[in-house]
Amino acid sequence: MEYKRGTDAGVINQGLFYLAWLVDHRAEFERLVRDRLGVTAASQVLWSGPRLICIAGDFTRYDVHAVREHRRSIDLVRYRLFGRDLLGLETVASVSGGMQASRRARRQAVARAAADVQGLVMRDLAGAVDEVLLGLGDGVNRVERKTYRAYQRLRNLACVCPPQRSKLLVYLKVDPKDVDLVPGFTRDVSGLGHHGTGDLEVQLRTLGDVERAQDLFRASYAAA
Repeated sequence: MEYKRGTDAGVINQGLFYLAWLVDHRAEFERLVRDRLGVTAASQVLWSGPRLICIAGDFTRYDVHAVREHRRSIDLVRYRLFGRDLLGLETVASVSGGMQASRRARRQAVARAAADVQGLVMRDLAGAVDEVLLGLGDGVNRVERKTYRAYQRLRNLACVCPPQRSKLLVYLKVDPKDVDLVPGFTRDVSGLGHHGTGDLEVQLRTLGDVERAQDLFRASYAAA
């Protein structure tokens, strides 16, 4: 949005300059939005249909003709003051450019936003698991491996794999035969190949699952 107090022949050109600068600095703008409003808001910025709104005391017929020759989406808005408290806005010209936000672009933006939010959820989940495992007792060390993160006492008591799209896998030094296995939560992987050590796989999707797995974590700590 570009604002001028009176009638200014340069309002459109100045606005187009700022619009071009913004489009050329997408990364900086998205980073600013992310810092101020969060990841979700930044991912929803649609660059397929930028719009320029010029507000001024008045426009000439040359201004109106100029915007109609552009391929950009430009609105010319005239303002009027009525006394001290009232402001009137009147659209003088409105041109829709050829670059419109398509449904596909909107769907992609929504999908990106959902993926970003889910990624944050998984990182928070991994942080909660890290805090719980390190807090089990004295002598627990965290060791970064190539394909997983190991938590050790005298030997590995838990191995945490990188977060997947919707769950976090933890392998514990617990005999699956001593556990009432719950589909979607615990699994016997003694005969299956997997990253990390331990025959009991625990699938974590929420912070509630972390609380639910506390007894299993403590059993693995005791076994190690």
